[in-house]
Amino acid sequence: MRAVSTAERDCGFRRLYHLSTGFWRPSIALAPPFHALGAQGAARYGCGDVLIACCRARPVKNARKHAFRRNAHQRGRPASGNFRRQRAGAEQGGVILYGWHTVTAALANPARHIRKLLATENALRRLADEGIRLPVEPELVRPDAIAARLSPDAVHQGLFAEADPLPSPALAELSAGGVVLVLDQITDPHNVGAILRTAAAFAVAAVVTTARHSPEATGVLAKSASGALEWVPIVIVQNLSRALTEMKEQGFLVVGLDSDGGDDLAATALSSPLALVLGAEGKGLRQGTRAICDRLARLDLPGAIKSLNVSNAAALALYVASRAVKA
Repeated sequence: MRAVSTAERDCGFRRLYHLSTGFWRPSIALAPPFHALGAQGAARYGCGDVLIACCRARPVKNARKHAFRRNAHQRGRPASGNFRRQRAGAEQGGVILYGWHTVTAALANPARHIRKLLATENALRRLADEGIRLPVEPELVRPDAIAARLSPDAVHQGLFAEADPLPSPALAELSAGGVVLVLDQITDPHNVGAILRTAAAFAVAAVVTTARHSPEATGVLAKSASGALEWVPIVIVQNLSRALTEMKEQGFLVVGLDSDGGDDLAATALSSPLALVLGAEGKGLRQGTRAICDRLARLDLPGAIKSLNVSNAAALALYVASRAVKA
């Protein structure tokens, strides 16, 4: 290691080798003014070449996120968190499940084939206490071993599983009664997961979504659904307009939710089987989708804000629809 030059010492710097990046970095604690000036500032004040080079190195603001991205190639998938896993009904690939409710619901589903199960000591103890049967031999790991497989902000609660995707039923297999949710290009996995969770609470027969412009039934979506993937079938279609036309031929009343709809959903005559169509936030329903709907209805709200997050709108619409259909 080269000795620190007099100029560098006079500037109040200490050379550090940052193990996670491989770059020389100045000690910010020792000389924040010079570090803030960057390479040009260091050169102006007579610092050596090594110090000038290290001032060009961008500081690591989030060490865990940086390490996650740096080691992404070792895990064989991109570090953005959008892991390219196959959606429900795919013939290849698998799904990632993590979190207590998500994984335990999958373990209890006989239709879900679990490939691998990772669990911490505390999670295994809790599984045993609650008498949950394990279809595969779990691998005992430390919490950070699971965290290394997920995005930095993921909450895994000591459980991680790799599983086969569940099959996607055909439209013809939908129940002749009840309520079906149709998602028109809703792409946020948090929203779709929350919608699935609400759908499970209201005993929705199925959720229909498109093969494109929709998130995969894995990872963040599965965690947000909190186990609902195991209870609500996801029907994947190639063309939503054709799918809605087919549903109408099967006797479904197709109602699109639109903030500019002419009727209040609560005052609309609803019958079973019912298909409620939800559009993406901001864009709403596409023009082709609006044209196929039998009716367009809005959610009348008494407050100053007249629009809701799409997952909240789904919950309110399902509450109104379930009461109307039962009546």
